[in-house]
Amino acid sequence: MKLGRIFQFLGGAITVLTLALLVSFVWTPFYVSSDQNTGYLVRMLEKEVPPAERTSEEQRIIDVYKAVNEAVVFISTITLTVDPFDFFPEVRPREGTGSGIIVDPILGIILTNLHVIRDAHQIEIMLGDGQNYRARLVGYDEEYDVAVLQLLAPPGNLKGLDFGDSAILEVGQRILAIGNPFGLNRTLTTGVVSSLDRTVRTPGGLLMKGLIQTDAAINPGNSGGPLLDSKGRLVGINTAILSQTGQSAGIGFAVPINQIKRVLPELIATGRVLRPKLGWVLVDTNHGAMAQRVTPGGPADLAGIEPIERPVESLTLRGYVRDFSKADLIISLNGVQVSTKDEVEEIVSALKAGDELRVILRRGGISGAERAVVMTPILR
Repeated sequence: MKLGRIFQFLGGAITVLTLALLVSFVWTPFYVSSDQNTGYLVRMLEKEVPPAERTSEEQRIIDVYKAVNEAVVFISTITLTVDPFDFFPEVRPREGTGSGIIVDPILGIILTNLHVIRDAHQIEIMLGDGQNYRARLVGYDEEYDVAVLQLLAPPGNLKGLDFGDSAILEVGQRILAIGNPFGLNRTLTTGVVSSLDRTVRTPGGLLMKGLIQTDAAINPGNSGGPLLDSKGRLVGINTAILSQTGQSAGIGFAVPINQIKRVLPELIATGRVLRPKLGWVLVDTNHGAMAQRVTPGGPADLAGIEPIERPVESLTLRGYVRDFSKADLIISLNGVQVSTKDEVEEIVSALKAGDELRVILRRGGISGAERAVVMTPILR
């Protein structure tokens, strides 16, 4: 009996000792006695790491970004709005952000999109050094969605971008975009020119033509930022995206810089762009472009052009009547056949002050009698 208890005691002691050894093994740090193994990690931590080998294209993009990124600014706006459905209307500030491009570092001239600063009561520009400066609106052009700003007290160390030539861009050419998407300052994205001469209709119904399409990531906040060629020259201003979510889907659009260069001097001098107007509103029909309405006293009205809609006013009726049978169908302008209102507007927009426009018309449609009128557009 005593011998059994002795074995039972010894068995329990062995079990306890075994558990103690296991716990000690699990919780005690494992030290390697080999000097070679313990020194490897130390050497790796102390080892000087050379930069990764860069391709020539990578180095070119790095150099371009370093050279031009401080010419891209962060634009903040405050717009005062009133909710018309409030029982007691209250003026409320609404903040907006976007990007801009310094194009004249001496005068502090900045380009951006009109929709970035539209209706803004206060405009602030954050430069590359993180400092904020107030800016004023110099001028804008709705057709190109471009606005010109000027810093009220520009510092003396500004950097500006050089203009490129958007007319020589080719599909497949490497481009870079810099902007402030979602408030992330001076973010660089890259891509290629996906297509040229694109036409996009804005939310306000305006048709923007000749746009550059790119697959570089363009997101909210990129608007007004630069599209650059591989030498860092400004070839466009990023203005719109095609997306079902409101974020980048790889289809972005930029206004070509050559369009903006044509109107920039006028914008700076007068604050707006005067364009030739004929005093008519056109509409596309099954037969072609027709005059929908004409402005009383305008060039189209003085030339005797009859629109589809004519005003009617009497004691009992006020409004417009529609009559296609007496309206004028536009056949050609200055000898160029046209079939849509966009084709008509493209020819008219190329006219200069004093230019005459010879228009071939048919009253009532394609089978109507043909006649010619001459109009001189007015600048407005």
